[in-house]
Amino acid sequence: MRRGWLRPWIISIVSRSPKNGAEIIDEIERMSWGGWRPSPGSIYPLLDQMTVEGALRKREDGRYELTDKGKEEGSFPFGFPFGERPTSVESMVGEMRDYVSYFEDLAKSSPSKMDPYKDRLRDISDRLAKLL
Repeated sequence: MRRGWLRPWIISIVSRSPKNGAEIIDEIERMSWGGWRPSPGSIYPLLDQMTVEGALRKREDGRYELTDKGKEEGSFPFGFPFGERPTSVESMVGEMRDYVSYFEDLAKSSPSKMDPYKDRLRDISDRLAKLL
């Protein structure tokens, strides 16, 4: 199942800045809080396929960049079209609510993954509380 998510993850990551395969693997691991590190055997064949299809272009420095065709592939499955971020307070609050739901689930299923972030989350909570 995770492999089916690789293509949109790659497009999302590369849309922010060009990356090589190792950087993409590291970024997916970071974004999944260490929960998943795709193998080179999954990433590199897909990067090659996406290059042949014209969604990516491999630069001389070995990093991949998104082509216009890659940008047109659609939205990242977690909500926002590529390169687009919430622009209204309402959409920002909605996104924050979704992240809080994720953190609640993570705290229940893998509490140790939350430990390194507790101080930062507490700081964010305090700052938000001052606004209300």
